[in-house]
Parts: sequence; C-alpha cells; structure tokens
Amino acid sequence: MSRNRIVLLCLALAPSGLTAEPRTLSVRVIDSLRNEPVADATVVINDGPAAAPSSFEMAQKDRQFRPDSLVIARGSEVNFPNLDNTQHHVYSFAAAKTFELELFSGQPDAPVVFEKAGVVEVGCNIHDRMQGFIIVTESSLTARTDDSGLATVSLPSGSVLPNELSVSIWHPRLTDDNRTAHFTVSSLTSAPAELALDLAPASRQNGRLDGLQKRFRDL
Repeated sequence: MSRNRIVLLCLALAPSGLTAEPRTLSVRVIDSLRNEPVADATVVINDGPAAAPSSFEMAQKDRQFRPDSLVIARGSEVNFPNLDNTQHHVYSFAAAKTFELELFSGQPDAPVVFEKAGVVEVGCNIHDRMQGFIIVTESSLTARTDDSGLATVSLPSGSVLPNELSVSIWHPRLTDDNRTAHFTVSSLTSAPAELALDLAPASRQNGRLDGLQKRFRDL
C-alpha cells in the first residue's frame, strides 16, 4: 500500500430550514501524509438525479490533452480536435469505452459517444506521455475540489436523500485501476465524515512507456 492517503473531511448536509435556501453537500479532500489539500479530485454523489447527456471536447494541444480530465453524463459525446501541427492517434482500452482514432489532424470525422458509466483512460500512440481521463457518470451531482481541497455539490430543490449516500471519489493518483474509491456515508448526521484511501506518490516524467501505451505496443 502507498504511504500516502487522502482524508475526506466534511461531508455535511446544510439544512434547508424554514426558508427555501438551496441545500448543499460540501467535501474537503486532504492528503493526510502532508496535511495538504488535494485539488482536482472529482466527487460524485451517486444517489443524485440522472445527468443529461451533452457534448464535450478534449483537445490535443502542445502534445497534451486539454483538459486532461472530463466529467460527463452517460450518453454524452466527446470531440477530440487536434490543435497541434503534428498528427495524433487517440485511443482507449477502458471497459467503459474502447475506441481508436487513427492518425489524424484537425477534427476527427465524428465525436465519440460514451454509452456506459465508468472511467476511460485516454492515450496517444504517437506521444507516449499524453494521458487523459473521462469520468462517465449516471448522477448529476458532481463537483471538483478547488485549490483548498473543497468541493460543493448543490442539491436540486425538493430533492430527498436516502439515509445512506453512495459517494465516489476519483483522482489520477489513486491506485485502483479506475482510480476511484467508493464509500457509503450517512446523510442523517451533520458531523464530518472521515474517509481514508491510498494515494500513489506523484510520478516523475522519465520517458518510459506507462501501462496504457505498452498495452497498445503489445497488440
């Protein structure tokens, strides 16, 4: 196991009271080893209303995916425009979506539709260090932590939460294949919920193939 851990603090349901104040769920994610906040962790409250499909974009620019992660609703489509002056070969082996956009410049012929929920790791067969992630979710209740490690999810007006909430946390340094951890949290208490999970050390760029590109080479 990694020595690093994340502690999920403060999963608190703000009471609506007698006014029609919007209710929120707030989450703070902290690296417990360094006691520092973790930015860009994706929080999904799985018990939320279904998310509506939409269109998104993950461009390639300066030999990077931009953005390097997306959170999308199941059934959404993603365009992969190439803004570089070199060709890219974008692909994924993920169980949630396997696809391949062979060598192309500019705009591919059609967007890629993501029909299944899950985490889709995306790579480029030409540029080994390029890596992106698409988190496909059923729930509309999602948020991403800011630089202080805080994420706030706004609940739909009149929504009713179950007594136990299913919460998923995604971060690229989680050691699970899907880089996701799952928890059950009571919605009946206002006390902070503390959840710990293993976090791999930050990787260093060393020019070696990561697992995704090596699998492509081995085909």
